[in-house]
Amino acid sequence: MNIGEAASQSGLPPKTIRYYEGCGLLDAPARDENGYRRYSSADVHMLRFLQRARGLGFTMADCQELLDLYRDKRRSSADVQAVARRQLAEIDRKIAELRSMRHTLADLIERCHGDERPDCPIIDDLAGIAAPADAMEPRR
Repeated sequence: MNIGEAASQSGLPPKTIRYYEGCGLLDAPARDENGYRRYSSADVHMLRFLQRARGLGFTMADCQELLDLYRDKRRSSADVQAVARRQLAEIDRKIAELRSMRHTLADLIERCHGDERPDCPIIDDLAGIAAPADAMEPRR
């Protein structure tokens, strides 16, 4: 199948497929006499594998490691689990960071009067300006 068909079957755009080839995540496909790429069902399977892994937030390096483990029939599931555990820890770190960001932004919104006055704790915080003491009180 051509790259358009492989893209359709894998759910990835052709540009991403070419990128994965360039990065070495996907072996270069066979070529037709005219030089066009010819993808096999095995190639599409690998593309779906990569799409799912990337969808779970795995890095390109993690994807390479997972592909290597996938291809190794003597792999240890503990090795696969270790990669997944690292990704889970990264997701947990990002969630904590997002919660902190949310808390900070909610606090700034609460402290902003939201009226016609020009003073604004949100702008002050973004500019790195310490807010005056009376601005620290929540609006009523």
